[in-house]
Amino acid sequence: MYQLFFILSTKRLKILINLIFLTILSCLYFGDYIVNNDFLSDVELYYTTKNHIKENELFIEGDECRHIATVMRHRKDDVIYVTNGEGKIYKTELNEVSSNLITAKVIESYLYEDNFENVYLCLPRLKSNDRFEYALEKSVELGISNFLIFDADKSVVKGRKLIRWQKIVIAAMKQSLRSFMPEINFKNHIDDIVELEGIKILFDQKAEVSFVDFVNSQRESFKSDKKYYFIFGPEGGISQKELEKLDDVKIVKLTGNRLRTETAVVSAASIITTT
Repeated sequence: MYQLFFILSTKRLKILINLIFLTILSCLYFGDYIVNNDFLSDVELYYTTKNHIKENELFIEGDECRHIATVMRHRKDDVIYVTNGEGKIYKTELNEVSSNLITAKVIESYLYEDNFENVYLCLPRLKSNDRFEYALEKSVELGISNFLIFDADKSVVKGRKLIRWQKIVIAAMKQSLRSFMPEINFKNHIDDIVELEGIKILFDQKAEVSFVDFVNSQRESFKSDKKYYFIFGPEGGISQKELEKLDDVKIVKLTGNRLRTETAVVSAASIITTT
């Protein structure tokens, strides 16, 4: 009887140890950071630079500060969440609140991984700024954090609006409760993208290789040092001159029908981040 009790107790102990181990795996501690793959929900997320964050305290200035104080009307002792844009989110308690400066005590910190840090969406300027900004915003919400904007041969509108685009991606990052500040770089021509080290992918309605199949075959490589550049054309498509320069490129089919550029961008971003 005692031997049977010992065996049963040992089995229960093993089960308990396994449960504890699985809990630790799902929520690991590195210093004061909790590494968690689960996204936060039902919280307000704000942004401040890493230079404004100390060990147990952070402060917020500028437009973000005014939004917290005057729009959201937060007061001392309220709890808000703040990201540094580099994968960390801080749960904080407000110490001082004004329209010029906010200071907060760090209660808890979360650390996330960017699973798509080597994925780049190469977007041409579009005739409609609204459509272009929609594609940019939704891609960020889906988890893309690297963008190369370029002037294509057939782009109707050319030039850069980096300050405006940066405001859009910051808002999208906070809206979707993500912790990586999207990086936007401007290239004058597709030649500048061709010269970059990495795999170039171009979309063509008549291609034989399915984009979904391609992404599934490369999913593990997204986490390696290999860079992927997904190139989209403007309303008039990629010019013949540009195609000739893209000689070492993989051609894939997103869908069987023709899509607007902004629709193709968002569809591709969704497949990359969720398939």
